[in-house]
Amino acid sequence: MKTVAGDRKLRYCGVERNRFWMEMTAASYNLVRLAKLTAVAA
Repeated sequence: MKTVAGDRKLRYCGVERNRFWMEMTAASYNLVRLAKLTAVAA
């Protein structure tokens, strides 16, 4: 995710906001990967 979402350094001040941003980034990246996997399998 460092290369895809620009996660080399923290974007926000505070642990909670950075944790939320990281969770949303991971979830969206997983949705993209899932879409690619289902397209290949079909």
